[in-house]
Amino acid sequence: MDSRKRIIGVVPVGEVPELAPKVIAAHITGYLKLSAKVLNPLAHPAYAFDESRLQYNAGAIINFFESAPFNEYDKVIGVLNVDLFVPIFTHVFGEARQSGKYALVSLYRLAEGKQGGTSTSALLLERAAKVALHELGHLFNLFHCEDNKCLMHFSGNLEDLDHTPLYFCRYCSVYYKDAHSRT
Repeated sequence: MDSRKRIIGVVPVGEVPELAPKVIAAHITGYLKLSAKVLNPLAHPAYAFDESRLQYNAGAIINFFESAPFNEYDKVIGVLNVDLFVPIFTHVFGEARQSGKYALVSLYRLAEGKQGGTSTSALLLERAAKVALHELGHLFNLFHCEDNKCLMHFSGNLEDLDHTPLYFCRYCSVYYKDAHSRT
């Protein structure tokens, strides 16, 4: 493993509760042992709005990130409060390019569910942290895991997400350590 310190950038995009990026950065540091820094906010991603779906195209936002000056960060996670989609799903909680540099977390649907809550509720923040760590796993080239007690297990709804732990299974842990040591 190289001696270079890895830094993960966490960037608010548009209007997001101030606490959300801080909680995500703290979870990255606490669970993955990576340095994380909350960056200055970016403007609302109006360029990614799809009028036919009334949602924001996650791919367009990641494409924008690829042209942004984030050179001093190994990986960057954008935190948004808009309804994201990718063409094959009605919505996504987050999105990442496999083995890439950029990922997104959307808070938009994370406050829903039986407990509801305000935009900075503990449940929303826990869900956001899980999505962020999961998407960061994809950035380190981890794929979806069949073990439903693994952070890399696919969560298609809030009930699945709420049952997802904040850690990798033993296999994904090995894959993460290996990928982390090579990047």
